[in-house]
Amino acid sequence: MEIRRACLSDVGGIMDVCSEGYRKTYESLISQHDIEKIIAQFYNKGRIKREILTINRGWNGWFVADDHGKVVGAGGGGFTDDKKSELFVLYLDPSRKREGIGTKLLDAITDDQINHGATEQWVSVFKGNTMGISFYEAMGFECQCEGSTYALPEREGFVSLRYRRLLWGGADHADRVLP
Repeated sequence: MEIRRACLSDVGGIMDVCSEGYRKTYESLISQHDIEKIIAQFYNKGRIKREILTINRGWNGWFVADDHGKVVGAGGGGFTDDKKSELFVLYLDPSRKREGIGTKLLDAITDDQINHGATEQWVSVFKGNTMGISFYEAMGFECQCEGSTYALPEREGFVSLRYRRLLWGGADHADRVLP
């Protein structure tokens, strides 16, 4: 398994992993219509290609978990403030969960953000996403507040939990998250 920055040949794999991951994660939480709307908006070929080619402070690029040429996980993030980074997306092939792939992807994204000056990292998790909440809490994130859910209407009761963890610039990632 190789964790690396995405390249253009990964576009289809990122689309597949994120689309299937999103469907599986939210199948019992939101309507099929809303699921497909979000997938069409965020995990389409044109957008992912642009996001691979355009790396800046607000978007640090896609990272992929490559298992012998097949993308089995994808994620990315960026900065929302000078020292505040955010994980915007992290999905795995649903059949490959609980293999440590998500942790390895999060580690790579976190290392990249720390190398660019991050001292804290944020993530939003849909309130009913128990698997995501468990994962982020195990990774040292602590819930700070509730907020609106990006791209889904709050008026329909969609709420995200905002999680944060503090980071520092130690040499080993295990030492980079403050307790």
